[in-house]
Amino acid sequence: MQYDLLIRGGRAILPGTDGVAADIAVRQGKIAGILSSGSDAEARETLDASGLVVFPGVIDVHLHLGHGMDIARPRAPEDAAGETAAAAVGGVTTFVPYLMATDPFEAIFDDVRAMTEAGARIDFSYHFIISTEAQLAGVPRYVQMGVPSFKIFMNNRGGEGKRLGLPDIDDGFLFRLCEAAAEHGGLVCPHPENIEAAWVLRDRLIAQDPEGRGGLAAWNASRPPFLEADAVQRAGMFARQTGSRLYIVHTSSRLALEEGKRARDAGTAITIETCPHYLTHSVDWSRGDVGKINPPLRERADCEALWEGLAVGAIDTVATDHIHRDISCKQGGIWKASPGCPGVDTLLPVLLNDGHYRRKLPLGRIADLVAHNPAGAMGLAHRKGRIAVGLDADFAIVDLQAEYTPRRDTLKSSAGYSIYEGVPLRGRVRHTLLGGRFVLRDHELVSDAVGRGRFVARQPG
Repeated sequence: MQYDLLIRGGRAILPGTDGVAADIAVRQGKIAGILSSGSDAEARETLDASGLVVFPGVIDVHLHLGHGMDIARPRAPEDAAGETAAAAVGGVTTFVPYLMATDPFEAIFDDVRAMTEAGARIDFSYHFIISTEAQLAGVPRYVQMGVPSFKIFMNNRGGEGKRLGLPDIDDGFLFRLCEAAAEHGGLVCPHPENIEAAWVLRDRLIAQDPEGRGGLAAWNASRPPFLEADAVQRAGMFARQTGSRLYIVHTSSRLALEEGKRARDAGTAITIETCPHYLTHSVDWSRGDVGKINPPLRERADCEALWEGLAVGAIDTVATDHIHRDISCKQGGIWKASPGCPGVDTLLPVLLNDGHYRRKLPLGRIADLVAHNPAGAMGLAHRKGRIAVGLDADFAIVDLQAEYTPRRDTLKSSAGYSIYEGVPLRGRVRHTLLGGRFVLRDHELVSDAVGRGRFVARQPG
């Protein structure tokens, strides 16, 4: 049999390993064989991966794909083209943004899907943000459409959702969403914060520091870890009582992680996610307001607790919560600056640099955190997440020894900045392949990859 592509001489991160010398054969966009290194197989094209590590394509299951300052949805193919370019640089071959609207999603999704496919360099799916009665009633249809995961902002109360154009919800709405997800094989992804208590703390802090000179420490104090942990506990209880699966997004603190583990020990089917910025950045970061994120950056002790959670298996996935608003959104001081930061282009490099090199996190564990586990949690394991025969031939091929420093003039995201600017990173993605075809080759984007990405229907749990 002649293959379409043969990746020769690399160290492949196969399931359950930290790397095996192997040749990987690709045919018709799928992994067709995992062969002994130096095999006599033939292919139309051969990629010499000697000295390189072949990871399964990274899957970022938490980001926001919008248009300009709006993070609700893409409005032009260029929105998808730019952010999937950044994704390819980071070895991401599939991502799952959150789609935000007040309309029933069946009324808008065909347009959103077509717009994304017109510009996407990588494959994608979507989560739906549920905030209206019509959307809640649509959960069974959404699962059938291949979108079985549903975000809910637990903090959208008392007008808090107006910033995002969303109505208020309450715990009763969360409970009913958990019921619907349990009945139809869905997954609930709550943004966990007790906003009522946060208002009390915020108002006190603003009275003491109206100009926001306290910076990131003040932002952390206005939405402290115990308010995140309280909401994780509440969501865990609702999921356990209804039988729903739960995916806790952007875990930022030791207290929230402890509540997530407690819910798991009590029987909740829970997946726990964190983000690179909560591992590497804390309230003492020198660039201040640029680091305003929600939940806030925490104390250094919280960063270390999260690293420990990754090492021992308490945390299941790492995703970016990538937001591509440009740097102008950070103006006005800590109380007025917009929360969020980009990060899809540095997801795997940061885990290699800070996780593998600095903390001896095994390569196989990193592959689990950014590929295998996200695929399993989100209903993508039938196609993505592992280097295994029959799955999509999606790869991030890494030079572990290469060092590079993100610079503003080389970034691909429309955000135009990175919280890792000027930070030397060891471990760089050299090639990114989707379905056995190059999206990034020798660090350069492949121009004809634009529009190649496709929506991937996900399976219910």
